Amino acid sequence: MIPREMAAPALQPPAQPGTHASVGSVAFASTRVLEPDEMLAARLRWPDPSRLSEPLKAPSKRAAAGLATLQLQTVGDLLEHLPADSRAASTVAGLGPGEQATVSVEVRAISARPVRRRGMRPLVKATVFDATATMRATFFNQPWLVERYPPGTRLLLHGKADGRGGFRVSHHALAAEIGTDAEGPHEVAHYPASEGITSTQILALVAESRGALADVVEPLPGLLRSGQRLPTRTDALTAMHFPREADERAHARERLAFDELLLAQLVFLRRRAAREELRGAPVLDGPAELTARWLERELPFEPTADQRAAIALLGDELATERPMERLLMGEVGSGKTVVALYAMLRAVEHGRQAALMAPTETLAEQHFATIQRLLGSEPVALALLTGSTPATRRADVLGKLASGELSLVVGTHALIEPDVSFADLAVAVVDEQHRFGVRQRAALQQGTPERPPHTLHMTATPIPRTLALARYGDLDTIALRERPEGRPPVETVLVSGQAAREDAYARLREELERGRQAFVVCPLIDEAQDGEGGPSEPGVRAATAELERLRGGELAGFALELLHGGMRAREKQRAMAAFAAGDAQVLVATTVIEVGIDVPGATVMLIENAERFGISQLHQLRGRVGRGGHRGVCFLAGPDGAARSARLRALADNDGGFALAEVDLRLRKEGELLGTRQSGAAGELRVARLPDDEELLARARTCAEAIISVDPALRAPEHALLSDALHAGAASEPIPG
Repeated sequence: MIPREMAAPALQPPAQPGTHASVGSVAFASTRVLEPDEMLAARLRWPDPSRLSEPLKAPSKRAAAGLATLQLQTVGDLLEHLPADSRAASTVAGLGPGEQATVSVEVRAISARPVRRRGMRPLVKATVFDATATMRATFFNQPWLVERYPPGTRLLLHGKADGRGGFRVSHHALAAEIGTDAEGPHEVAHYPASEGITSTQILALVAESRGALADVVEPLPGLLRSGQRLPTRTDALTAMHFPREADERAHARERLAFDELLLAQLVFLRRRAAREELRGAPVLDGPAELTARWLERELPFEPTADQRAAIALLGDELATERPMERLLMGEVGSGKTVVALYAMLRAVEHGRQAALMAPTETLAEQHFATIQRLLGSEPVALALLTGSTPATRRADVLGKLASGELSLVVGTHALIEPDVSFADLAVAVVDEQHRFGVRQRAALQQGTPERPPHTLHMTATPIPRTLALARYGDLDTIALRERPEGRPPVETVLVSGQAAREDAYARLREELERGRQAFVVCPLIDEAQDGEGGPSEPGVRAATAELERLRGGELAGFALELLHGGMRAREKQRAMAAFAAGDAQVLVATTVIEVGIDVPGATVMLIENAERFGISQLHQLRGRVGRGGHRGVCFLAGPDGAARSARLRALADNDGGFALAEVDLRLRKEGELLGTRQSGAAGELRVARLPDDEELLARARTCAEAIISVDPALRAPEHALLSDALHAGAASEPIPG
């Protein structure tokens, strides 16, 4: 017998008004259950997923280029291209001269104008109206519309009003096709568009492909879907494109967001499970002679309780043949480098190698200098390898890495170039790891083919638990929240207005006269350019111009140095060396100093145009001062009214990075928090919104854990479609299993 639920396509409207299947708190349209004597007469249609692979038919070459830009190539791509929001259609009476608008109207009369001269485009003119007024709509080069749009037809038109009661139509669709055929005000789906194709054109294409929604595959097992009280994926996509009730789109988005979060958590958990099964990493379980001596004699301060706990945990994990994979999050100034150096020295004292990879040359150079200082008198072979390393020096470093003569190396992407090989890499540290792509991180983790290294990821950006679960759900985390003893919190002062600016510079000069040092941070390198090479905005300060202004103004008589990312490596090294040695009292810089800069004599920082930076970045910048025992102060200077900024007030009110990260997540949302999205399927969220979907994320994690616990390879029949969806969505990142 035919299953009752397959008696009609899910997209057909209810056979009887008001027939709905209640799913959770929302009612989604479903089919009427047929009686036994009706079944044989019903027209059946089984889903055909191959239809989703059919190429899109663009209305023009220009539209085809626009679709290509949006990466919409197939019908399935189009149906998964979700509206960004919905917008009210304009009224006819409300149209202004020259206004581009979308209107929902009814045809009163329509006719074609005959073509009398060669080269003239045939015109179709229609009188159309809505509840507010009547106007003349003109269609170009489409004479067949007279037959297609007879009087009484409801249309959705997009075009330009001429201010004289006329409307030049550029795109149009039957209102019935897109769910706007009823009278009254209408909400129209608004899609992310591109040059060559408009939102209305995309809506029309979606309407033409509406029938293919019945072919969308349902990846969730029925028991899971019903247990979570979720609609089918077909119903959810239908409601996203063509909502019939006010709250349908919100609940449909929840279903699609759940799918996205579930798949991401399955990726993470399968990756973690696969790693749990891995063996062959170097077993670093020998006597801790070098590390014990280093911790007791060479370290210039007493480790915090957090540092000691992290060191003990890493020591235990390094002593097994299962490759360690940890994320070390640290409060600003909490001593992440000390913990990372301990792990690397465990490799060194076993006669093996360790590497630290940083995203920029400046940060790599600072790590190199910090490690040299922390090592003290310990005779460890250490080298720096970046893109600016001279050819002769580079050849020497590569030779020693390949032979095993070099125990420890610090570098940039240069460490993962094809000609770099390690004799016996045991520990890999990746700093600011969110700035690297998945494959870049994996390249350093390969080590020698038969022996994967232990890996420690580090970030100076404290990550809220919600975001950590969404972005790094496969990694175990360690958090350093304590500051070293004797390091007081940095005072943060908002500066808005000329009088406050003068007070800030007076305080800065006082610190310099006491023999201390200062940073002045600007968002731009040069006044002529913004951060992307375009013309700068008025009032935005640039480091090069600010250096000259300060030399003849507020800081006349003091020694100033310039540092920015556009300088040559040797120039940057010279500037940093002068500042670190105390020869320069003030460093005028861009955000190149955001992480890794450790100058104990620096106690004051003034950040220009602070309103242009994010919370996390400002917190990292202010962490560069007050590292030598004297209390630091950070001035956040902005235009009038900057003191009322929620972001800047959060900086003034919160000293802790973990608390600020929660504020930042709520103010800026998940996609912007880390500045640069990760590469890979699990690193990007298209539908889910954090922290708004925190509860949904927790549900998805629980479901993923339950699935993996009973079927880690997703080989059970009920998980087959879920496995297909997992692999289809992860083409840019390998999935274990």
